[in-house]
Amino acid sequence: MTKEDQIMKRRELLFASVAVPLVGAVGPAFGAEPEVFTRGGAAINGYDPMAYFTQSAPVRGREEHSLTWNGATWLFASAENLRLFQENPESYAPQYGGYCSYAVSEGYTAKTDPDAWTIHNGRLYLNYSLRVRDIWSRDIPGRIRAADANWPGVLG
Repeated sequence: MTKEDQIMKRRELLFASVAVPLVGAVGPAFGAEPEVFTRGGAAINGYDPMAYFTQSAPVRGREEHSLTWNGATWLFASAENLRLFQENPESYAPQYGGYCSYAVSEGYTAKTDPDAWTIHNGRLYLNYSLRVRDIWSRDIPGRIRAADANWPGVLG
């Protein structure tokens, strides 16, 4: 194992040891998480999922452009973004219900930072922080394989 690999593994373990107690590992002791990460009653912190595709940036959604889909309220910055999402929500909704993609790849859920995002092969992935996104970015295909294997079992 190279020195860089050792440092990376320590960072991953540090993140896991800090994030799990703070945001909650999912399991029988904690109860099941909802399929979509929500905060304040809105999916993905109230940000417009379409804006990541159309504006390459996180943009807050607005109540007047909202939709209930997959058990959560989704907010959009414009009527056009709402319309585009309605046409094919599975293509534009973030993977793993908007939970941190890195955390799901490690077997648990964590909240996300709207600025810590990646579009890979036409899919939106969100992460806990910019630092965690950097770790995620070092092996996106491997992380996706691991997260796919864990999803939706991590919900409890």
